Amino acid sequence: MSFKESFAFNFVDEVELVKMIKFNPYYQKISSGANLYAEISGEKYLNLASNNYLALANDSRIIKAMKKALDKYGASMCGTPVACGNVDIYESSAEFVSNFLGLEDTIFYPSCYQANIAIINSLVKPSDVVFVDRFAHSSLIEGIRSTDCKIKPFKHNDVKYLEKLIKNSKTFENKFVVTESVFSTEGSIAPFDKIYDLCLKYDCVPIVDDSHGIGVIGKTGKGILEEKAIENYKGIYTASTGKALGISGGIVSGRNNIIEFLRYNSSSLIYSTALPPVLIAGTIKALEIIGNEGEKLVQKLAQNKKIIYEKLQKNGFNLTKSDASICSIITGSNERTFKVCKSLFDKKILTTPFIYPSVSKNKGVIRMIPRIDLEKVQMDYIVDSFNKIKQQNPELFA
Repeated sequence: MSFKESFAFNFVDEVELVKMIKFNPYYQKISSGANLYAEISGEKYLNLASNNYLALANDSRIIKAMKKALDKYGASMCGTPVACGNVDIYESSAEFVSNFLGLEDTIFYPSCYQANIAIINSLVKPSDVVFVDRFAHSSLIEGIRSTDCKIKPFKHNDVKYLEKLIKNSKTFENKFVVTESVFSTEGSIAPFDKIYDLCLKYDCVPIVDDSHGIGVIGKTGKGILEEKAIENYKGIYTASTGKALGISGGIVSGRNNIIEFLRYNSSSLIYSTALPPVLIAGTIKALEIIGNEGEKLVQKLAQNKKIIYEKLQKNGFNLTKSDASICSIITGSNERTFKVCKSLFDKKILTTPFIYPSVSKNKGVIRMIPRIDLEKVQMDYIVDSFNKIKQQNPELFA
């Protein structure tokens, strides 16, 4: 089979499905920001697809801080961090982020996807083994596969299974354990305190991606380390600034020696144009807001999730077990998932469908982010819309 033929084959099912239901849920042309309502083709849609959990992407304080940085630094430094991209705001911001997380040092990448691939590729060697949660994000998997190391997946959030794997892996030079804090498709939270204890016990290096945790979990929104009361963390921490923080970019934090090693050995950092200072300024303002208001923000976000989740559950909808602020309706097949998504879209609700191969076959879900700026009227509308869709098309939820 030629490349062209195999490439087309990979997408034939999705293309036929889109043609059949006359709806493509992906790459919608949005003419607005990450507001509560997204504008599509001149109409407003309730935006439950955006990861703008805390509505900070539209916060006037953040926009003001970013405008100030834009005036000072311009659009970009047009250089890599090692050349002319390491401006003063990077160093002061790295210190701020590190203090916020309770870690020693921090570096910024253009995205957390890039950061995850980069750090794993830089630190893991073919003689090493990596234990990784089966549900881990694509960026973590891609990074691991790029190293030619031994890969040992463990059952999702199963600490006993992980320990068994570690015990049976004594011949490798270094051992790494890789997981997410909040699994974005379903909303489960990793038992990272127990995973970290295993790492300390068996001399493994923990790597946790807190992209859907920072700003969302922990008593004051400081993420997985606060959520699990982990102090003096010795591992590697990554997170996206493009979700609850409302900006764009990726951070990697940890011990000084690891971060310093990455500064000079991570090709994705060394040879990529530095993250624009305007984005750094926005990130710091977002963290300042969370630092001052985090407890209140986290409580309101959790309350919104609880209201929607419990009402949908009470009305007989099948949801994933979610401990974080994510509501995912289990829809099953690709076809059913797309049809539910279209039905919601017809009611002016924008959601995110996850279908195979992003999830296991016939394990499709519709994910909704119950963002902080939802009020009772919108939450009632969401639940009412699901009820009406179920009444009209009961086979979609059978």
